[in-house]
Amino acid sequence: MRLLLWIAVALTLAVVAAGERAQAQQAPQASARQAAWPPKLEEPAPGEVEVLPVRGNVHVIMGAGGNVTVEVGGQGILLVDTGIAAMREKVWAAVQKIAPPRKVLRYVINTDEDPEHTGGNAVIAAKGQTVPLREANYTAGPQGSINYNRASVVAHQNVLNRMSAPTGEKSPTPPAAWPDNTYAIDQKRFYFNDEPVVMMNFPGNTDGNTIVFFRKSDVISTGDLIDLTRYPVIDRKAGGSIQAIVASLNKLIDLCVPESHGAGGTLVIPGHGRIGDHAEGAYYRDMTYIIRDRVQDMIEKGMTLPQIKAARPTRDYDGRYGSSTGQWTTEKFVEAVYDSLRK
Repeated sequence: MRLLLWIAVALTLAVVAAGERAQAQQAPQASARQAAWPPKLEEPAPGEVEVLPVRGNVHVIMGAGGNVTVEVGGQGILLVDTGIAAMREKVWAAVQKIAPPRKVLRYVINTDEDPEHTGGNAVIAAKGQTVPLREANYTAGPQGSINYNRASVVAHQNVLNRMSAPTGEKSPTPPAAWPDNTYAIDQKRFYFNDEPVVMMNFPGNTDGNTIVFFRKSDVISTGDLIDLTRYPVIDRKAGGSIQAIVASLNKLIDLCVPESHGAGGTLVIPGHGRIGDHAEGAYYRDMTYIIRDRVQDMIEKGMTLPQIKAARPTRDYDGRYGSSTGQWTTEKFVEAVYDSLRK
């Protein structure tokens, strides 16, 4: 009986020892796996662009100043924005890598008039061709004044108004960069590359903001309505306001359908930063809501702008979106929010 007991004890000890050895061998592997998370996030090197597939016919080019959305299919190429002027050739080279040979650029859609989104218009649009209304040899009537030897540049009417100028005045951008196809209603729609493309006027940063919804691919290109690298840029002189941003973000979130637990599903290409989804958009919306309400409450308490800045109404979010340098700082954002609400 004692012999059997000792045998059982010995077997138990042997199993425990084997388990400890296995754990010791697995520990470095587990440590290596843990070290890989969170993944290291790297932006393209300065002066370089990166191409990422999004879904369906849609890709995004990052590193061109603002994100450039590319949709490619049987009917040709469509771009949302063209990046800054200095990156135009690299943007076009990236487009050529995405598109099959001999595909023609047909459309450029501008989400607003900012040079980060329109800087490449003149050169890149000239590489395309507008879909002609008539055959080249049509002789029964006039062809019209449309320049078919460039892609059609589409934007909200307010974008054209700010990129151009009244007759006799100097415009801020050359005519070759101007939109030639505009809309002034809530949305403009057409069918291209086997999917509906819906442009919607979602005022926010300016009163001319356009978002582009690729309905079959279930991808939305938002322009600067969402900017995952900083607080939203609010151009008060161009009709932008914090109230308009909050309202348009609410409408945008209504368009996004999450796959599970608020994530996945509809994908969002922001004006700057990584590809997002419903959850990312909701977080960004909540941030604008909270900061707006804090500043509004401070104004109602009679606080001045310097006092509001000192109270740091953005403090919870500064680590993610804040900046003390560059063209758009946290301080400028607070000033724009204050100016939006005090009138």
